[in-house]
Amino acid sequence: MMRNCHLFIVAAFMGTTVRAFNQAGCLSTYLHSQTLLQRSWRYLRHAFPSKYQLNNHVRWRVRPPILASATAEKLTAQTSEKLIRGVDVFIFDCDGVIWKGDSLISGVHSTLERLRAAGKKVFFVTNNSSKSRRGYKAKFDSLGLNVIPEEIFSSSFAVSVYLENIGFKQTGKRVYIIGERGIQEELDIIGVPWIGGEDHMDKKIELKPGFALEHDRGVGAVIVGFDRNINYYKIQYAQLCINENKDCQFIATNLDQVTHLTDAQEWAGNGCMVGAVKGCTGRDPIVVGKPAPLMIEYICKKYDLQPGQICMVGDRLDTDILFGKENGCKTCLTLSGVTTEDKLLDPSNNIIPDFFVNTIAELFEA
Repeated sequence: MMRNCHLFIVAAFMGTTVRAFNQAGCLSTYLHSQTLLQRSWRYLRHAFPSKYQLNNHVRWRVRPPILASATAEKLTAQTSEKLIRGVDVFIFDCDGVIWKGDSLISGVHSTLERLRAAGKKVFFVTNNSSKSRRGYKAKFDSLGLNVIPEEIFSSSFAVSVYLENIGFKQTGKRVYIIGERGIQEELDIIGVPWIGGEDHMDKKIELKPGFALEHDRGVGAVIVGFDRNINYYKIQYAQLCINENKDCQFIATNLDQVTHLTDAQEWAGNGCMVGAVKGCTGRDPIVVGKPAPLMIEYICKKYDLQPGQICMVGDRLDTDILFGKENGCKTCLTLSGVTTEDKLLDPSNNIIPDFFVNTIAELFEA
């Protein structure tokens, strides 16, 4: 009851925000009401921290409003120089930013070299869990990019970081994987036992009278990552573990709607696989990939950084740019991936990057 009252406070301010803008048509009035909304959110977070803070440092229980700036700024030669001078670290998404499918995007190699020459740290954070850090190192090598494994942060690696943070290995339980080799390799590195994954890619269920699928009662977490071989057996096995094993966690590497598998079109992403498991369990997953803060917190702690020293560069508004904005980084959207300029500038879009470019080559060639 009390929680509903708290949410009513936020809802009331939301209503004020919308009415102020619609009735007055005045940007200053609108921004003032946005400030009131922000203050109400801060009040709830500080007054009731157990209810409105981060849950296990990986997701919001109630997501705060995105208080967007008025417009995104097209990067120019002058603003590009200022941006590069103003940050120490650039974090790049991979799919749609560095490459599309197996094709390197034009200008990427020289851009990365010039950033390194300017003394900037460069990291790569991808929601794609199909490869481990070792697997991504091989892909960077195949594209002629000099990147070390410590600069790569995949959502498969984020899963291992999360499990280590909660002491999962010490529970003696196993993990059931819907996903590919990347998650398997990362769990092997930290010594967490797993079942499923590629071992269940050809599994089938023969539905006949009296048949019940047996599942491992020792599974303490189900991880759902991108899986090109997902099948009904895997979905059923996952729901049995989540619904019937006490305290079994449901973990998603990401909720991306689409992904880059080829450079010709977009393909259904991990969101549809997570949705299948959510649909039969009624459970929301713990998300470890972008826009959850786990990876940015890991990078800041490991390299003694503050978020304000970082610029997040990506092609997705609802993952990359949200990831940067919610964690206090500068943000730059590249139009070389899933987001078009029309979508960015659409009045209905409320996730606004600080800057945008056609490709990351414009960091130096704008």
